Amino acid sequence: MAAAAIDSAMEVVPALAEEAAPEAAGLSCLVNLPGEVLEYILCSGSLTAADIGRVSSTCRRLRELCQSSGKVWKEQFRVRWPSLMKHYSPTDYVNWLEEYKVRQKAGLEARKIVASFSKRFFSEHVPCNGFSDIENLEGPEIFFEDELVCILNMEGRKALTWKYYAKKILYYLRQQKILNNLKAFLQQPDDYESYLEGAVYIDQYCNPLSDISLRDIQAQIDSIVELVCKTLRGINSRHPSLAFKAGESSMIMEIELQSQVLDAMNYVLYDQLKFKGNRMDYYNALNLYMHQVLIRRTGIPISMSLLYLTIARQLGVPLEPVNFPSHFLLRWCQGAEGATLDIFDYIYIDAFGKGKQLTVKECEYLIGQHVTAALYGVVNVKKVLQRMVGNLLSLGKREGIDQSYQLLRDSLDLYLAMYPDQVQLLLLQARLYFHLGIWPEKSFCLVLKVLDILQHIQTLDPGQHGAVGYLVQHTLEHIERKKEEVGVEVKLRSHEKHRDVCYAIGLIMKHKRYGYNCVIYGWDPTCMMGHEWIRNMNVHSLPHGHHQPFYNVLVEDGSCRYAAQGGDAEWAHAESQNRAAAAQDGPGILPAGCTPQAQLSPPRNSCPIGEREREVIFHFLPPGDSEESKIHSQLVLLLLSFLLLSSTD
Repeated sequence: MAAAAIDSAMEVVPALAEEAAPEAAGLSCLVNLPGEVLEYILCSGSLTAADIGRVSSTCRRLRELCQSSGKVWKEQFRVRWPSLMKHYSPTDYVNWLEEYKVRQKAGLEARKIVASFSKRFFSEHVPCNGFSDIENLEGPEIFFEDELVCILNMEGRKALTWKYYAKKILYYLRQQKILNNLKAFLQQPDDYESYLEGAVYIDQYCNPLSDISLRDIQAQIDSIVELVCKTLRGINSRHPSLAFKAGESSMIMEIELQSQVLDAMNYVLYDQLKFKGNRMDYYNALNLYMHQVLIRRTGIPISMSLLYLTIARQLGVPLEPVNFPSHFLLRWCQGAEGATLDIFDYIYIDAFGKGKQLTVKECEYLIGQHVTAALYGVVNVKKVLQRMVGNLLSLGKREGIDQSYQLLRDSLDLYLAMYPDQVQLLLLQARLYFHLGIWPEKSFCLVLKVLDILQHIQTLDPGQHGAVGYLVQHTLEHIERKKEEVGVEVKLRSHEKHRDVCYAIGLIMKHKRYGYNCVIYGWDPTCMMGHEWIRNMNVHSLPHGHHQPFYNVLVEDGSCRYAAQGGDAEWAHAESQNRAAAAQDGPGILPAGCTPQAQLSPPRNSCPIGEREREVIFHFLPPGDSEESKIHSQLVLLLLSFLLLSSTD
């Protein structure tokens, strides 16, 4: 009956739009439908939020139905922002209409701030106070982040300026949130030992733009646990681990039952799922990220051990981490409960080596040296994370300059979050910023703290006077430069003093004497080159010499030229000339949505054109043959593409 009523209703609705009956009669037919049928229609997916708003304004019954029913606005919310639904529990009561309004408002605020960044900041690195507007926003942070992700996922090469700053903002916001979560995690009592959670925080901090969550990683591990249980059921159908429910932390005390679990784990992980230690690409940061370990099914000893440890504990086997030198291990107790134990009462498990079980002597053979008993001891979560970050720190030092030392910077942040008073690491961070000229988003705030520490070190250890004194001086100079910096002057062609500048950035032009096709990517009201260049290029022989506008142009051969605007020669008719040029040369590089004719035509109000139209002749700087010139050309080409494609923002 319900299905028939719904089918009948769906036939009635389009009929109402086609009939010439009075509006009141059509509305009467609609509101007389059962509430469940109306709700089904409103949630069918063909109506937008604006449509629901209009429906709500027609009569009291439809208004009450739309507002009182959580299903209608929940469906609108789900269709508009599907990625946010994972943050809501089915048991939570949510006013979906209000939630929709808050998310819509957050999106508008986010776009407003992103749009303002291109006008406020011209340098590569946004200063720390540049994010103050974002930190002071009201409303859930996940809404703001979701809008930034929506900007980044916009189709095609559009809104590149927005995407550039949205990426920076999202990177900053997520790293700040993750770092705060990590610090709170480290304050947990010692009996709170979630090694996986700590490892995920490290993973998230180093990959803030990736969609990484503890819940997703735990879900993948749970699926592995299910496979282990399936195998374990074939070994012992009455094994107590099979009765464990998700989230339980019960431990099995019988060694034989624990051994059965480990055998099943080794089969599933290494034989069925083909997990293995990454010996071929050992020094790769991906080996330390838990989400990548699960995707690539490979890692290094510490990451493989954490995966092995997490699965074993979920199945009731109390393995413990051992911070063994050069090769992280797990230990499995073989002694009686409550007895005094030493290192020989444990079996040591090498998760990197397919779960191989080792004795103390075999552990020494593994690394080729004798070690003290203290190194076989168990370590807490903080020590495990310290070793993981230490590995990332070592890998970061291997990075080339082309990676901007991002991994080194991130690992230093993580290490100092755990051990904020590590003087040597603070010095390393200061040297990194100073010598490489890297001033990250939050570094200027850090400079003042580093300055205090450097001065304190200089007082305590006069032997480091030279190195520390240099860094202190460099820090002070940087602070002074920051105080003296002025904003970048924006040149506008509409300004009175630039009235002689005829052409706009982005125009595609043709050299009438030499036949070059080029595009303008910058201009100066007069020649800004030095006297020697002006003399060598014989600029004085040009009409108006160097007292005329000069343009930075990118030629189709990839070279960059600095071209004078030209003299008083005749123009060809603008429309016919540019139509001919468009027919001959094709559209070239054009901003999206613009026709060749529109782009080839001179800009509006560019210059007065009399009866005898004027022709502009460009005088080009010859192409550079040096490697530096070629690299510069490539960089400008990238910049130009960015300017042209982002002009549709």
